[in-house]
Amino acid sequence: MKVIYRNGEMREGSFEETWVREAFWHTTAHILAQAVKRLYPDTKCSIGPTIEQGFYYDFDFSFPFGEEQLPQIEEEMKKIVKESLTVQVCEISRSEALSYMQEREESYKVELIDGLPAEEEISFYKQGDYAEFCAGPHVSNTCHIKAFKLLSIAGAYWRGDEKNKMLTRIYGISFPKSSDLEAHLRLLEEAKLRDHRRLGKELELFTILKQGPGFPVFLPKGLILKNLLIDYWREIHRREGYLEISTPIMLDRSLWETSGHWEHYRENMYTTVIDDVDFAIKPMSCPGGMLVYQMRPRSYKELPLRLGELGLIHRNEKSGTLHGLMRVRACTQDDAHIFMTKDQIISEIQNVAALIDEVYTKFGFEYAVELSTRPENSIGTDEEWEEATNALARAMDSIGVPYKLNEGDGAFYGPKLDFHLKDSIGRTWQCGTIQLDFQLPQRFEAEYIGADGKTHRPIMIHRVVYGSIERFIGILIEHYAGKFPLWLAPVQIKILPIAERFHAYAKEVCQELTDAGMRCEVDERAEKIGFKIREAQLDKVPYMVIIGQKEWDAREVSVRSRDAGDVGSRSINQFVNELKKEMSR
Repeated sequence: MKVIYRNGEMREGSFEETWVREAFWHTTAHILAQAVKRLYPDTKCSIGPTIEQGFYYDFDFSFPFGEEQLPQIEEEMKKIVKESLTVQVCEISRSEALSYMQEREESYKVELIDGLPAEEEISFYKQGDYAEFCAGPHVSNTCHIKAFKLLSIAGAYWRGDEKNKMLTRIYGISFPKSSDLEAHLRLLEEAKLRDHRRLGKELELFTILKQGPGFPVFLPKGLILKNLLIDYWREIHRREGYLEISTPIMLDRSLWETSGHWEHYRENMYTTVIDDVDFAIKPMSCPGGMLVYQMRPRSYKELPLRLGELGLIHRNEKSGTLHGLMRVRACTQDDAHIFMTKDQIISEIQNVAALIDEVYTKFGFEYAVELSTRPENSIGTDEEWEEATNALARAMDSIGVPYKLNEGDGAFYGPKLDFHLKDSIGRTWQCGTIQLDFQLPQRFEAEYIGADGKTHRPIMIHRVVYGSIERFIGILIEHYAGKFPLWLAPVQIKILPIAERFHAYAKEVCQELTDAGMRCEVDERAEKIGFKIREAQLDKVPYMVIIGQKEWDAREVSVRSRDAGDVGSRSINQFVNELKKEMSR
């Protein structure tokens, strides 16, 4: 497949390559815009970028647009594809571009062009009767877009600003082959069934109230799940020599200026004034960890010093980006900061990578690693960035973990390794990260006394494993489709007496299981046993215990598995031993 760039260069590639996919989806976005303009000529176009899975285009329609219009647009798009339009590119001056868009009353395009440097030449991509200024690239002909689907619509403020007009965003996806599109649509249907927002409500795990958009509320079962993840986190971090700390949720402006966050992250921070001093609610925990390090003089004998923190952080996310537990304004970050000597860098990176691997393996995730390098908006010298980047690469190479380079996407203070885990239906999520930082210890003038009796500057690692516990829970809900493994299930056993006269024995069984460390509930409702079983299945409880006359007489329990169905009767002790064995795997 040929891809054309703004300078007229043609490159050949396959759809499996990221750059080709992006050009393919961007071309489809232009076909969408072309179809809309043919059907509704007075519609104004704004932007149509590619996203991780497909594309979208924002339009200003002169009428109430709804999803019922999407099939008509798709039909027009098919016509454009069949016309086999060659995509042409040319560069024109800024004034010519403005004139072109003004004549067509494309006010959003005019505003975008107005924001470009006066001397900059602007590339236009043209396909048949439609032309649009665009940086590209695009595939060379519309005939390549053989399979596409417009998926949904949503509201979107122009330029993401709530003060601006609300536009209509149309989302879509496209592929070179119909079979690929069909497979993707099946995946989307499966994803809908696994949607953590729906399952979170049905399983009574969490809610997000209209009084607090972006601020999750965990219900009793959801809090059990969250605490189980925290307990596991604490267990493995104690084992690995981490010391847990807790730093304030709010600190004054001078701290954030020293760390660089006030300059580089201010728009995402919530602020207030106390005693005429600016304060910020922490969007991350690293400056607080630095203050703990500096509380007293440090010796090289204390290094590496591993400080872990389950820090409640707040970030000012725009309302349009909020999404269940995946994108929130408040979350618990499983942060840790490691202070070390230069000689300890490689081994500490390796230790963190091994810990992340252990955790993801426990949950059944495969993962891939990206090494993100220096961004444009960064601090520090070229030499420091090169040394830090090479250290991350050497650490991964030495333990045989492959990685891809992600140029220019590092943190503003240092390069990083990002861990992208793959869930049970093949979607990827960025969770764990290892960031190597030479800068914050310098900005805070952190020191330790070396073996030579002189002061030295420590090196710092920022790292998370879950990333955000809230988001990780959202991922787990969708990964397991709500069917949590036994150790993680908020309710592990539902005890179902078939009549009221067996309630006393059901409670006795529940108490024995509880004493053995299990989480169980008794369903005492006056419902038929078939109904109770169906309800427990819908609640995705791993095990059901049926209690009737036979079980009462034998002082046993009849066990039904969520996944395997009826597995027979056994004594309570035998059942407990089986449960403990399953949880130890």
